[in-house]
Amino acid sequence: MNEALFWAKVDFTNTCWVWTACKDARGYGRFGVDRSNKKAHRLSYELLIGPIPEGTEIDHVCRNKSCINPDHLEAVTHRENVLRGESPSAKCAVVTHCAKGHEFTPENNYPYLMKNGRYRRRCKQCHLADGIKRRQRRKAEKILDSVTPL
Repeated sequence: MNEALFWAKVDFTNTCWVWTACKDARGYGRFGVDRSNKKAHRLSYELLIGPIPEGTEIDHVCRNKSCINPDHLEAVTHRENVLRGESPSAKCAVVTHCAKGHEFTPENNYPYLMKNGRYRRRCKQCHLADGIKRRQRRKAEKILDSVTPL
């Protein structure tokens, strides 16, 4: 790999080291090495810190996908990387209470599959209360159906 060519494609600012050359559709810098495209932030990490530990991926702590500053890059698990982001999974993970204020604890919540194929957490207290209301409503409807009008 031509390191001089690699570093020539970087804008060294006081904070992020911004990749100025080719970027993929998601905004990550790309650099050609041995007839293949490699992610620039991964190459920077490997050049200045060392090998990326197996089972980890590189997280941009600064949240700038084109940054290759090794001080802004951290090797983390995929789960940690996702939860640090702004995806629906990350947003759901930081919610600690249901809409009615019950705390999400291992004893008081369970995951359920929604119609769109995503999982959500459901509060057991609210689920039980909804079931009671539903049964009461059905019982009342049966009574009304059985009464004949005058």
